[in-house]
Amino acid sequence: MRRTRAATACAALLAACAVPLTVAPSAQAAGSAGVAGSAGGAGSTGSATRAAEAAVPSVQAAEIPGFHVAGGRLLDANNQDFVMRGVNHAHTWYPDRTDQALADIKAKGANSVRVVLSTGDQWTKNDTADVAHVVDECKQNRLICVLEAHDTTGYGEAGAATSLSKAVDYWLSVKDAVVGQEKYVLVNIGNEPYGNTNYTAWTADTKAAIGRLRTAGFDHTLMVDAPNWGQDWSFTMRDNAAEVMAADPDRNILFDIHMYGVYDTPAEVSDYLGRYVSAQLAIVVGEFGDMHSDGNPDEDAIMATARSLDLGYLGWSWSGNGGGVEYLDLVQNFDANSPSAWGRRLFDGADGIKATAKEAGVFGDGGGGEEPEEPGEPGTGACAVAYRLHDWGTGFNAEVTVRNTSAKAMEGWQLGFAFRGEERITSIWNAKAAQDGKQVRVTPESWTRTIPAGGSVSFGLSASTTGGTAAPASFQLDGAACATD
Repeated sequence: MRRTRAATACAALLAACAVPLTVAPSAQAAGSAGVAGSAGGAGSTGSATRAAEAAVPSVQAAEIPGFHVAGGRLLDANNQDFVMRGVNHAHTWYPDRTDQALADIKAKGANSVRVVLSTGDQWTKNDTADVAHVVDECKQNRLICVLEAHDTTGYGEAGAATSLSKAVDYWLSVKDAVVGQEKYVLVNIGNEPYGNTNYTAWTADTKAAIGRLRTAGFDHTLMVDAPNWGQDWSFTMRDNAAEVMAADPDRNILFDIHMYGVYDTPAEVSDYLGRYVSAQLAIVVGEFGDMHSDGNPDEDAIMATARSLDLGYLGWSWSGNGGGVEYLDLVQNFDANSPSAWGRRLFDGADGIKATAKEAGVFGDGGGGEEPEEPGEPGTGACAVAYRLHDWGTGFNAEVTVRNTSAKAMEGWQLGFAFRGEERITSIWNAKAAQDGKQVRVTPESWTRTIPAGGSVSFGLSASTTGGTAAPASFQLDGAACATD
């Protein structure tokens, strides 16, 4: 079965992204193919055979400095399985929203975020310093950071889109921000690098892009998007994925499918994803929504299938959509306390982020990725917290001091606690806070990032309340319980 979509919808929606404060998801389809039924369809046998061969890593996992793919699974630097549960954030259009957005995304339970960057070909370039800041914020919030170059969206059909080759030029220009961050960063070479025109060039162009990045010293897991506005209705990525994997000397490729109107039945979802699993090729659903202009994606099937196959997904998108697809905002106006119906479904629903997300193992030691700490060092309870209240009935200020009682400085800490009543933070200074219900997570500003050995940092907050307040019962620093002063 084949359904035809209106190609003009693709161009119109992409054009909306070029206007500041008008951000729309790039995934569009002008056609789709139903593939319900056996995973042994035309062309699948040879592809699966090649995939099984390609899935064998060419180097030992210990030689790989960060994320890597083995046996069709994405593994972190500790060789632990990592399943993405996160969202997309349009950093390139809303850079001033990013710091708070990442804190809020983490507070909602996500373990990863896909960050929209610009090469400078369509929008303002995100330079090395900006990318380094994004990476640092992701690490502070204990989120695995997928960085994607968005300007390739719909290349060959969208007039302003740029090529994968130009995307590689961009990655080389910001190399200093990402090389050395392989434990925390995946490089998504180019978003939806072909529309519905000339998409057969996807295989050769993708292989060439991977080769240039490896030659330049990029050892990251490289995430590659499908053509056809990310939805691969032509099965170009599906049927050539093994060839692309085999062409990578590191065998470290994560394939990325975007599921919108093409994937509107459980059979289509499970068949597409199941073929990669059977072929031992790693895949993630890098974008999807609960509705779209090109059709009605089956988000329930996408989430349930991802859970059953233990595959990752990243919902589109945190906030800021425009051009008629504002319904894809997970929260309204970047306010974490104003989730949309789509946001409630993704975060709180069946097979959702809160129920299924697990933090990356590289953050299990307090975020640094080093060897486990000895008793008495940071991250194992070597901390004390003082919480001083100034309550005036309908609100209060709190002065909070976090003391490091170990003999080693702490970097990039996070403090967790729970309010006892209906307190709501209205402002904070010398730190950043994300609140989800009663749960609060505080991360430092750049000037409070380091807690010296035997020293302390302090921050303050203001909050509203109904019915009074009291100090939280307990505090956790990087997941370990602290004493109270």
